[in-house]
Amino acid sequence: MDITNFSDFLAAARTQDQQQRLLFLFAVRELPPNHTPGQKKRFEAGQGGALTPVMCVDKGVDELLDFASLAQESRQTGQPWDVAFAAALAGQDGAAPTAADIERALRMMVDAVHRGAIERFIAFDPQGEAMRFK
Repeated sequence: MDITNFSDFLAAARTQDQQQRLLFLFAVRELPPNHTPGQKKRFEAGQGGALTPVMCVDKGVDELLDFASLAQESRQTGQPWDVAFAAALAGQDGAAPTAADIERALRMMVDAVHRGAIERFIAFDPQGEAMRFK
């Protein structure tokens, strides 16, 4: 399935045989502290920069109606963000993932974003459209 927006992501999660927890990591785009003049110019033009995790949350598939509700909930924290990374964590043998599994997976997501290893996540912009990184 080609996922082009958040609705596609939810639809895919809802078709899985095992119970799913949807994991979200919200990040801001920042200029690295030791940036070059070229990096600063690209950043000011809306390109480049470093992604810094600012908050995480997990949700059951049945807890989400659409991206607008997730974005609204995130705005209530007062923490701005530029990118929402998403992943699905499947349960086993008909049971949902445990709290420990979820916590471990969220920590792994934070670490992966810090390292720039984001290829295994789906990234969404603030409107819920899938993003592609070059």
